[in-house]
Amino acid sequence: MVENSSRILVELETARKTEMTGYFFYMVAAEMIEDNKGRTVFESLAADELQHMDVIATIVDSVKDGLGWMTYEEALEKSDGKAEPLAIFKDENEMIDRLNENQTDLNAIHIGIESEEAAIKSYTALLKEAETPAERVVLTSLLEMEKHHLKLLRWEGESIAKDGFWCGNMEFSVEQERD
Repeated sequence: MVENSSRILVELETARKTEMTGYFFYMVAAEMIEDNKGRTVFESLAADELQHMDVIATIVDSVKDGLGWMTYEEALEKSDGKAEPLAIFKDENEMIDRLNENQTDLNAIHIGIESEEAAIKSYTALLKEAETPAERVVLTSLLEMEKHHLKLLRWEGESIAKDGFWCGNMEFSVEQERD
């Protein structure tokens, strides 16, 4: 059990770095995106990624210091809220490079969706390996937050693409349109 818990901690360190990469991407996307709702979505996602970095670091430190696992909420309360992303994750950011190649709102959303899908896959795999209830609680919290991010990005994509849906609801119906 200790070996598996150590592996999860290593993976959480990797996840923290991924959150940092996401933070910088969402900040750049928020500056670039033309749609005001989209800008708000990206700013909110950046703030969430910053919070995730701080919480993950607090949890990892707690476990390494022998204090054990804590819930996301406990870690949030205990954290200082002053996560400082390292600039290297902005300079060496494949997501930002891809956005710079095609600076459109939809491309920013598609890149964000891919990132959130990868995070969901990663947290799902870690959750399957979790052996203690405390590990499962933390990983489930992170997984659910990433699923929420994915949903927000999909909704924003629907809105920008003007496919008739927003937040999964039909905004208009061709059948209801009459001359």
